[in-house]
Amino acid sequence: MTRTRLKICGLTREQDVDAAVAAGADAVGFVLYEKSARHVTPQRAAELARRLPPFVTPVLLFVNATPKAVRTACELIPNALLQFHGDETPAECEAAARPFLRAARIPLDPAQPFDLLAFTAGFHRAQAILLDAHVEGFGGAGKAFDWSRIPTNVNAHLVLSGGLNAANV
Repeated sequence: MTRTRLKICGLTREQDVDAAVAAGADAVGFVLYEKSARHVTPQRAAELARRLPPFVTPVLLFVNATPKAVRTACELIPNALLQFHGDETPAECEAAARPFLRAARIPLDPAQPFDLLAFTAGFHRAQAILLDAHVEGFGGAGKAFDWSRIPTNVNAHLVLSGGLNAANV
């Protein structure tokens, strides 16, 4: 039997963190990308992460962050899983020497190719590949891509993101 795991991302307020935990979230994500409407500083993420009980994982989401910014956030939240959602290379993701997720931005237009097999091979050290819709800027903006485009022979753990709701989960 498989268990569906849930990460709720982009939380900025104590009451939302508490509600996510009460609802059974396995992980809570904090967006450290300044251009996001859901951005928090590393210090704020650390405050919110301290509310998490054992076995609920804090996740730090980065978009093209400097190595220093990643290090600073990791020092403040040492038990966090990292999520890279920008144009980071495998070497840049691995440089933090921490477990990480790597976002794959899947085009909404099926005519636009995306080689998920090659992408996952390049990021073989990722704990999982997070599949999100490719929209202008970064983040899925609540959009779901056509999941039938996911190859059945991907050699990686996959995480669905973006556009998830009660009807499609």
